Amino acid sequence: MTEAPIKLLPRNGNGAPPPQKLRLHVFRHNPSAPASVPRMQTYEMDDADGLTFFVALNEIRERQDPSLQFDFVCRAGVCGSCAMMVNGRPMLACRTMLRDVGPEITLAPLPGFALIADLSVDTGTWMRGMSERLRAWVHLRDPDFDLDRLEERMDPDLAERIYELDRCIECGCCFAACGTARMREDFVGAVGIEKIARFRLDPRDARSDADFYELIGTDEGVFGCMSLVACHDVCPKNLPLQTQIAFIRRKMVAAAFK
Repeated sequence: MTEAPIKLLPRNGNGAPPPQKLRLHVFRHNPSAPASVPRMQTYEMDDADGLTFFVALNEIRERQDPSLQFDFVCRAGVCGSCAMMVNGRPMLACRTMLRDVGPEITLAPLPGFALIADLSVDTGTWMRGMSERLRAWVHLRDPDFDLDRLEERMDPDLAERIYELDRCIECGCCFAACGTARMREDFVGAVGIEKIARFRLDPRDARSDADFYELIGTDEGVFGCMSLVACHDVCPKNLPLQTQIAFIRRKMVAAAFK
């Protein structure tokens, strides 16, 4: 019996297999342009070592289509501005490798936020409105705060717990993945509940659980959460959202029956 011939991969000049071809299907629409209609546009490019969506989208904008709109600032996963839907999952473009997703990739803007154009959405207006609604700042016990006074001392372990919750970058991934947010227009989302958890933990904040109950003790707050845990699964900073939501819910139930 004759053996089947061995198929050799074509090689480039460096003797390595040719790079994988990637196809990016990108949502395109500019609401401010009267002639624009929502559509998907496909771009092709070669894979490369360390190729992130941030780099790929910049390559497309520089070499193929300068009209493509998306957001970025830090390139280090700390500003949250480059969040988008990658094959249906909220991710940060600067931290996600195409090789881990491709070769067929669909990119879309985050749902739940006002569309600016293409992959760019306005998370800032929603985040500011939510923070103002929840009064997300430290409410000091002494209203006459002295800027020259030494900072109040804090137990290092407690400071570390507060810092852990302060790592939220308000990227909107948790809100985009939230089923409740799709059904309740005024839902504060995991990001809002996490903020309450952070200020409840802060000993400098004078508010009681009864005060926090007035802010989130509703179906638009912590009691509206359906515990689908999608927010916890997609958080790019790996914040303990599931734990904090459950913790705050228990505290708000206790406050309601006091």
